[in-house]
Amino acid sequence: MEFEDLEPRKLPPKPRDLSSWGVEELNAYIANLTAEIDRAKAMIKSKQGHRSAADSLFKK
Repeated sequence: MEFEDLEPRKLPPKPRDLSSWGVEELNAYIANLTAEIDRAKAMIKSKQGHRSAADSLFKK
């Protein structure tokens, strides 16, 4: 194993500076983040459903 294998491939994004944003911009930003969270939760639910189906198929 090489040292490079231990380092993260993608660094997490730095938080945005929100101090100069207006209230409307902040509300829109929150709405976009909420939509993205909902999308991620739906994907998790879908993957769990596939896993449950696969688990029930291979259980004796």
